Amino acid sequence: MLHVDMDAFYAAVSLLEHPDLVGQPVVVGGGWRSVVLCATYEARAYGVRSGMPMATARRLCPPAVVVRPDHDAYARVSEGVMAVFAEVTPQLEPVSMEEAFLDVSATGRQWGGPARIGQWIRDTVADEQGITCSVGGAPTKAMAKIASRAAKPDGMRLLTRDQVVPFLHPMPVSALWGVGESTEAELHRLGLRTVAQLAHVPRSTLSRAFGEQTAMHLHALAWGVDDSPVVPARRERSVGSSQTMAHDVDDPEVVRRQLLQLAERTASRMRHAGVLGRTVVLTVRFSDFTTITRSRTIAVPTDVTRDVHATAWSLYTALGLQRARIRMLGVRMEGITEADGTLVQGRLDEPEHGWRDAERAMDRAAARFGQGAVRPASLLREHSRSA
Repeated sequence: MLHVDMDAFYAAVSLLEHPDLVGQPVVVGGGWRSVVLCATYEARAYGVRSGMPMATARRLCPPAVVVRPDHDAYARVSEGVMAVFAEVTPQLEPVSMEEAFLDVSATGRQWGGPARIGQWIRDTVADEQGITCSVGGAPTKAMAKIASRAAKPDGMRLLTRDQVVPFLHPMPVSALWGVGESTEAELHRLGLRTVAQLAHVPRSTLSRAFGEQTAMHLHALAWGVDDSPVVPARRERSVGSSQTMAHDVDDPEVVRRQLLQLAERTASRMRHAGVLGRTVVLTVRFSDFTTITRSRTIAVPTDVTRDVHATAWSLYTALGLQRARIRMLGVRMEGITEADGTLVQGRLDEPEHGWRDAERAMDRAAARFGQGAVRPASLLREHSRSA
């Protein structure tokens, strides 16, 4: 099993557009009220971590440069990375946009051993996408993930079956895959701080604390045992985007433009993925953190910004909100199908080249000249006012 994990993925992709920031502490995130999406290793040296409030990250790392997320770029690079993995084996299980498990047990004749495969993946990702990744290899998925973490950044660590226990037992219990803060705290309460201590404690002690099933699982992990297979992923069943506002908004025109921006981002991701969606889902979070969702299924599957936005805006206006203060908006498409295998029936009065063709032309312009090269006019006007 191989586990391949991109190094500071979101930050690394963001730096492709900002090469002058390479080597500096960079934090990817929104305004003060959002959380850190990712941080470069230079920022992590200050204690900045993913999921941390941006205000905390700024206090910990005053020299940090904050870069706003570019979700379209992340999706595009992730797609390219996954395509590299798929060249090696169809036994591919993406865990997120930035990591995946690969079962390479049946690829030796074509590709050689795990070391050769891992190095080819690292070299190809670096050459094609301009970012680095770390590779861990082991007889099991759980150990492969721990090995890739030990290899970071930009390294490779391969473990034979005989090397698993000597490698694993000196580690803290938090190194085990699936041991979170609460489980770690309970293990510490039992006096178990290293994996070796966990491996040698009577299972009855673990059962009293965690129950029989969890105790068996923890005991197996402590000896490097994990029989879970690589499960090839299905096509994603939804595609969406959300945005937390820099400050609460109550202006309907601001909301309309924000929904257009989210619809544009969502539709672009769908076109890159080669899928269509039939159900538009609107999420609205208010200033008191109350959150509501509304959805509507449209007659014809689409990946067109105009269609997604019109439906999302209709859902919003149907709420009848009167100057409600809004903290976050989200637009998501469900009912996902493959674009190549879905019949899209055009209207009788539709021109030969409609909005789908126009937006594909925008995609080609963005690929050549960068994201934002062509945008809806209302979003351009908003950008010019804030520039």
